[in-house]
This record gives sequence, C-alpha cells and structure tokens, in this order.
Amino acid sequence: MKKLLLTLSLFILPWNLSAAIKVVATLPVYASLAREVGGDRTEVSSLARANQDPHFLDAKPAYVVELNKADVLIHGGLDLEVGWLPPILTQARNSKIMPGNPGNVNAADGIQILEVPGTKMDRSFGDVHPLGNPHIWLDPRNAKLIAANIYQHLAQVDPEGKAYYENRLKAFLLELDRKMTGWNSEIAGISGKPVITYHTSFSYFANWTGLKVVATIEPKPGIPPSSKRVDELLKIIREEKVKFILAENFYAQKFPVFLSEKAGIPYRVLPTEPGESGATTYLELIDHLLGELTKP
Repeated sequence: MKKLLLTLSLFILPWNLSAAIKVVATLPVYASLAREVGGDRTEVSSLARANQDPHFLDAKPAYVVELNKADVLIHGGLDLEVGWLPPILTQARNSKIMPGNPGNVNAADGIQILEVPGTKMDRSFGDVHPLGNPHIWLDPRNAKLIAANIYQHLAQVDPEGKAYYENRLKAFLLELDRKMTGWNSEIAGISGKPVITYHTSFSYFANWTGLKVVATIEPKPGIPPSSKRVDELLKIIREEKVKFILAENFYAQKFPVFLSEKAGIPYRVLPTEPGESGATTYLELIDHLLGELTKP
C-alpha cells in the first residue's frame, strides 16, 4: 500500500507544482504582497532585488524568460519601470500579462497619487514622474488597495481559487489593521519632524506618518547634487531645524554622509523594499522603518 501511495505521489506532485499560478512582480514589495494573498496557490518571484534602484534596471534576457512563463505580472504603473519593463514585456510575447488583460496588475489602480505635475514634463526635468509619484507602497493604507488589486486579478486568472484568495486577503487586512493600531502610537512621536530625503521615495510614508519632507538631496529626480545644492541643503537644515537625513543604500553615500557630519544630525540608511535589514515581509518593513525613526 505504501509503495502504491508513493508511486501515485510521483505522478501527483509534478501536476500540483505546475498548477501553481506563476506570479512575477517587478519589485520585491509587490512580490511580498502577492505571497500574502496568493499563498500556496501561487509561485511568486521578483525581477528587481531589494537593493536596486527600481528606476534603473538592465533589461536582462532572463527577465524576458520569466515574463514569458508568467500567468500574472504585477507592476507599479505610473512609469516607475518605464525605462526597462516595456521592452522585455514586448519580447516576452505573452498576451496573458499584457495591459488590459486579467494577468496584468497595475498596483496603483485606485490609489490617490501624490505630486502629480501641474504642467507637461519632459526629461529636462530629470528622471521625472510625469504621472505623479510612483513610490506608493510605504503608506500601509495604500498596501490595502494594492493587496486588493492583486486579489481581484488572481481571482480572474484562477477562478477556482477565488474563495482561497479572498480568505487570505481578509486575514492580511485584519493583521494590517492590528499592526496599524500599534504603528499609530509610534508615528505620533515623529509626526511633524522635518527631514531631508535623497529621492522622493518617502513621500507616501511622510504623508501617512506626518513627517515633513523639506527638501531632497537631488535637485531634480535622478540628478546628483552639485556643490551649490549641498550649500543650499545646509542652509535648509539650519533654517528648518531638520532632524534626520533619509536615503536608501543604492544612492551615493558621500552626499548624505557629508551633510550629516557637517550639520551634526543623524543619517538613516533605510530600506524601502522587503528583503533588506532583516525585513522579509511588508509588515516587517514598516516595523523596521518606524523602529529606525523612533529610536534615540
């Protein structure tokens, strides 16, 4: 009998593995949220790593292979991946994940976008965000909408798993609400504090926590600062009584380090994706960010 069961399992196991819905996310944060909703019915991967600037990835042939095999693609929209995603999406020749189809998830659907330009923008303005700020995920209120967007598309691609995905979404949202109760007491301690960030990555986080971003080290998105810009920032730090300088680890460290030492204020290297600093899930990422900003 045991031999029979073992023999049957050899046939059943590969079928179960191949039946998993293959989800490819552009960024680790979207992969993390997809795992929360998709559970065991999905096989999730991320094209970018947590320590990479999402604006500037090389369009690797391996990405094309990943997208060719995908049932679902999750991307940030808002032209965040415009420099590298469109060509590999075209080369993948996978109609299931093309825009307008159930397998294509625009994470930003339904989210109130910050910093939408009031005038027409072009590349002379730097690495512009012509549709608004695409770094939407560091506000947990937006994470709820992103998870719901993922659920809606998974339920269309895999109708048999709809109830399963719905239950996992509900469980994640309940846990997120529970965490929000604790986070709300933590953000009370940093609300209103003026900070400088390297890029506009923390705009949504600041919108949620009440942090006051008074300047970015970049004079324009994607443009490194000049010596004149550094002098301007030192003046801003004095006038605004800036408490922190915040930047991700993939940006040049010499500018925030110099400003920190010159002005005598803390410089925090903070992750914006799960997979860095021991934070493997979305909830752990927010825990880590708040912990870094509230510590003495």
